[in-house]
Amino acid sequence: MKLKIAILGTRGIPNNYGGFEHISEYVSEGLVKRGHSVTVYNSHNHPYQKNSWNGVEIRHCYDPEYLVGAAGQFVYDLNCLVDARRRKFDVILIMGYTSSSVWGKLYPAKSTIITNMDGLEWKRSKYSHSVQQFLKYAEKLAVKYSQFYISDSLVIKSYLGEKYNIDSKYIPYGADLFSDEEREQLDNTEALKEDYFLLMARMEPENNIETILEGFNESNSRRRFKVLGDTGNRFGKFITDKFRNDDRIQFKGSIFDTGKVRALQNNSYLYFHGHSVGGTNPSLLEAMASEALIAAHNNPFNKSVLHADAFYFSNADEVRSLVETVQRKETEKTMVSNNLHKIKYQFNWEKIIDQYEEFILECHYGSRYEQVVALQG
Repeated sequence: MKLKIAILGTRGIPNNYGGFEHISEYVSEGLVKRGHSVTVYNSHNHPYQKNSWNGVEIRHCYDPEYLVGAAGQFVYDLNCLVDARRRKFDVILIMGYTSSSVWGKLYPAKSTIITNMDGLEWKRSKYSHSVQQFLKYAEKLAVKYSQFYISDSLVIKSYLGEKYNIDSKYIPYGADLFSDEEREQLDNTEALKEDYFLLMARMEPENNIETILEGFNESNSRRRFKVLGDTGNRFGKFITDKFRNDDRIQFKGSIFDTGKVRALQNNSYLYFHGHSVGGTNPSLLEAMASEALIAAHNNPFNKSVLHADAFYFSNADEVRSLVETVQRKETEKTMVSNNLHKIKYQFNWEKIIDQYEEFILECHYGSRYEQVVALQG
């Protein structure tokens, strides 16, 4: 039961951007290892220009986003879809709906269409009211034109069930356990064990970066606070300017070396995760896998992953309190250990790839697949 599968909706692999690229990288390679033919669509200006990657076929399509901004994403998705229509894929897995669902009428009729429904994009505060309204419309189109759905968060699964009466399949992101090689990668002269606080995020308002740094700025802590993320956008410039007089706060820019990021997470005294919109966040899982002690923004998305194994904050005063009072004793070690257990047994990449394969086969073959599984059992 080997299938011809396409993955659309990302900027491409290997990951050089974000969450959907991250999971597409792992899932595509994993499905190839399980014998399927997998094609991932890449932007024509993606840094990786070869036609295959670890057994995955790469199709490069023209992407005018670099010329016209966000509107170019719609053209790029259309170009990918037009190409995919010619190639007669058994299954098309669409990652997200923001700029693809408007082309829903063009989805190939003979392909099984599965959409990963993303994380309530219309709630993001960085978008204007008109854009938020469009994203709500795009969400409806994704539900209308897709046959099957994936949610990367139980919160999103519940939302889709209540709003659209659809039963989406919950499959989260995954993370790799922190390796001995990564543990030794960071020079101790750069990061002394437990000597600093850390956050890693895109510079966007909904990631609560201002709240976190405001709380730290008002604290009496003598530790440093390292901030990982590109500060070149408008909000990033605002944040760096607002806290320019606090020499404890260090804006380190983007770091794309995964091993170095994970070592920084592992060595931090307390890792702040401010994301408030979206599903299961990859950087949160990586912090858990890197054995970081975590303080997370108090919202259902984060709580559905961390449960009682994190500190929570809702405002700057609560951040300041955590900065000044959190210690590293047995209770905190247990929180770290419990999160590591979740990575091993719940957010394990091999398990997640198995779930993707099983769901894809169920969607495409339906009752025939269930009959084969029953006979094999």
